[in-house]
Amino acid sequence: MHMPVSGKLKVREKHNESLYTGNDRHGGYRDFRTSGFDKHDGMVIPAKFCVELGAHQLSWNLIICRLRNAGLAMLAAVLCPLSGAQALESTIAERAMQSVVSVLPTGDKRTINAKEPEGSGVAVLDGHFILTALHVFNNAEDIRVRTFDGNLIKARVVGRDKASDLAMLKIDKALPVLATGGDPKIGAEVCAIGNAFGLGLSLSCGTVSAVHRTKTGFNPVEDFVQTDAAVNPGASGGALIDDQGKLVGILSAIFTKSADANIGVNFAVSVALSMRVAEGLRKSGKMVWDFGGAVLKPYPGKRETGRLGGEVIRISKGSAAEMAGLKTGDIVFAAGDRRVRKPEDFYSAIARLEPGMTTMLSIRRDGVDMKTKLTLK
Repeated sequence: MHMPVSGKLKVREKHNESLYTGNDRHGGYRDFRTSGFDKHDGMVIPAKFCVELGAHQLSWNLIICRLRNAGLAMLAAVLCPLSGAQALESTIAERAMQSVVSVLPTGDKRTINAKEPEGSGVAVLDGHFILTALHVFNNAEDIRVRTFDGNLIKARVVGRDKASDLAMLKIDKALPVLATGGDPKIGAEVCAIGNAFGLGLSLSCGTVSAVHRTKTGFNPVEDFVQTDAAVNPGASGGALIDDQGKLVGILSAIFTKSADANIGVNFAVSVALSMRVAEGLRKSGKMVWDFGGAVLKPYPGKRETGRLGGEVIRISKGSAAEMAGLKTGDIVFAAGDRRVRKPEDFYSAIARLEPGMTTMLSIRRDGVDMKTKLTLK
C-alpha cells in the first residue's frame, strides 16, 4: 500500500467485483451475467437496464412484446433486452473469461502480498504465457494458476518488470488468447474480469473514464485506462475488455482514500504498453526502457500560464531525440495523436513504441510551431 498522496491513499491493487445476480429492492432480479451490452434494432443497450421480474417474467415479456408491436422498440429495448441478444453477449463474456486465470502464489510475507494473496492473469501471445501484475506475487517462485473451468496448473516465472508492475508466467497448457483492441474511447463500455477477493473469476462492467493516465504515483512507467467498472483486491492482473470481448488493458491499481476497495477510480495498463512488456519479457525476461534520450520538465513553469507541454532540458548524445533534431528549449505538445501535457505523457507515449517505430512530434521552437519525426532506436 502506498503512503497518502495529497490526502488520498493509493492502494496497490487492481481488482474485480464478482459477477452479480441478486434481489433488487423491488423483489425482482438484476442480471449482469452478460458482458453488459445488448443490441436491439441497431442500438446498443447496457444490460444493467434489463430487469427480470422473477415470477412476473411471463407477463413482463407480454408487455414488452406489445410495446414492440406498437412501434415502441426503443422503450422495449431499454426495459428488457431480447433473450437472443442476451445469450449472444453472454457468450462473448464467457469466451473472454476462458482467457483469464486466478494466480495463486505460495510463500511467506516476504515473498507474496499478504493483503492480496491471490491475483489474476491473462493468457497472451501463443496462450502459454500469462501476463499479470508483478505485485500479485512479488518474489514468489512457487506459483499455480486456476483456469475458469477449474483446472490447477503449475506456472513458472518468465520475467518481471518493476517499472510497469507487470510480470509474465508460462504454463504448459495453452489457453485461448483474447484478440487485442486499440485504445478505447472515453465513455465506451468496458468490463473487468478478475479474481475479486479470491472468490474466483467474475465480471463487472462500466465505462472508460479516461485514457493515457500518467503520474498517478503507482509506477515509473504508466499508460493507464481509467474505468469505473468495479475492481477490488484479487483482480490485479485481470483483463479489461471492450464490448466485442477484445483486450484493452491489464487491471493494475485502484485509487481510494481509506479502504482497499473499489470507489470507481480504477486503472488498467493499456493494451499497447502491456503487449510491449509481454514481448520484452518473452524475449529476454526483462525490460530495458528507452524514452528517446530526452529529459523534459513541465511547461509552463510555476505561476506561468500557457498551453501545457513538456520543455526539453537535456538530450543524450547519439539518442533518438538527437537524431530527430530536438534541441534544449523545445516545447513538446504532442507525440503522434497524443497530447503531451506533462513530461510523463511524453515518456509514456515513447514507452509504447517498439524499437524501430516512429512517431511524429509536435513542438514549438523559438515561438515557431513545427513537427519532427522521432524513431526509437
